[in-house]
Amino acid sequence: MDLSSFKSHTENFITYITVEKNLTTNTIRAYTADLALFIEFWERVHQQTTVAFPIQTITERFLATLYHDKVTKSSIARKISCLKSLEKYLRTVGVELPIKVVRPRLDKKLPVFLSVDEMFYLLDKVTDAELSSSRPLRDKAILELLYATGIRCAELVAINRADIDLENKVVKIMGKGRKERLALFNDKAGARIAEYLKKERGPINPSDPLFINVNHTRITTRSVQRIMEMFRKLLRTRRPITPHKIRHSFATHLLTQGVDLRVVQELLGHQSLSSTERYTHVSPKRLAELVDSLHPLNKKK
Repeated sequence: MDLSSFKSHTENFITYITVEKNLTTNTIRAYTADLALFIEFWERVHQQTTVAFPIQTITERFLATLYHDKVTKSSIARKISCLKSLEKYLRTVGVELPIKVVRPRLDKKLPVFLSVDEMFYLLDKVTDAELSSSRPLRDKAILELLYATGIRCAELVAINRADIDLENKVVKIMGKGRKERLALFNDKAGARIAEYLKKERGPINPSDPLFINVNHTRITTRSVQRIMEMFRKLLRTRRPITPHKIRHSFATHLLTQGVDLRVVQELLGHQSLSSTERYTHVSPKRLAELVDSLHPLNKKK
């Protein structure tokens, strides 16, 4: 396959994942950028030599360059997944893409999360006056809903008024792969949202976004990240607080309290149980408590 053919197939692939596969905007944006980077590399190779290298060689050199530039393993793995998805799509239309690559083994990192005390402090002790925000009720409602449900940041900003049922304390979420699920929240989160709707949000139609910015348009994921950074400063911690770390905290705290792993999987919207298993770690403090209470030597009088 030459470069010209690859470009044409790439355009068809992007149309396919957008229209037929209906993948999320973030995934489409990432795949588009990854393929554009690959094509840009291939074009540079063409400019530097008259040799028509096969696509397998181009791919190997492309990945070698990424490793040399110290691109993260997770980013390289995503680019490989993108190429494999393209290969799978082309096979369905009768085109072979002769690429054989292996995903790098990713380092397993324990998720960073806040303690229960830290979460309760942010949710219960922080006053409106302490928040450097013109919409403190909105910001508190966002934090409360993120922690109560464990939803992703992109899922939160996509919520419309019609998606949330305050009476039954349930919100419809559009997750990864455009898959819908229902997320549950507690009375406290419901009260926060109701207060925000009454005192800050103003008139709202069912199809309107639940959370808006100062321009009265749908709040962005970047804005939510800035809100989390504002809360972080109130904890005086150097650890970053992001919407995803609130999600980590939600999952970790539930599992610590003995909630079944498959229940947490359902609440998080994970397709694979292995994605949820990363939260089954034990904190050093909890580990020390278990050793103190269960070790035979500590029970000996």
